[in-house]
Amino acid sequence: MFDEILGLPLHPLVVHGAVIFTPLLAVVSIAYALIPRLRPRLDWAVVLLALAAPVTVFVAKESGESFKTRLFRDQTPAPVAAHEALATPLLIAVIALGVLALLLVYAANRSTRSSAMILSALTVVAAAVAGYYVFRAGHTGATAVWGA
Repeated sequence: MFDEILGLPLHPLVVHGAVIFTPLLAVVSIAYALIPRLRPRLDWAVVLLALAAPVTVFVAKESGESFKTRLFRDQTPAPVAAHEALATPLLIAVIALGVLALLLVYAANRSTRSSAMILSALTVVAAAVAGYYVFRAGHTGATAVWGA
């Protein structure tokens, strides 16, 4: 299911969605958390990105596993293994960020000030973690393909 689309390997096609939507979610979530006057304008962007980013990361992870199996069968080269090792932490970080961002939107719209403050802080931390992992995964993926 996560192997090909129209005869092309799926991973190189979908990985760009994860590389775009994850940093966008991180930046928009940080703005939403730290600049309350922007919240009415960013509500739907946060919600949509909180749903899209984890999905694209999941599809990139699954298609990457299929792509690796197709290319290397039994022997995974070290750069590919380094890239693969970041897939699960990235997925967990993006799911956590997505959940926190959705909870923050809910709390901010329900006027629960203390909850919104706590969720804002957690969202900023989760955004930094997700940003770190998407950068590392992207860098190791590019290194695996193009060399150092």
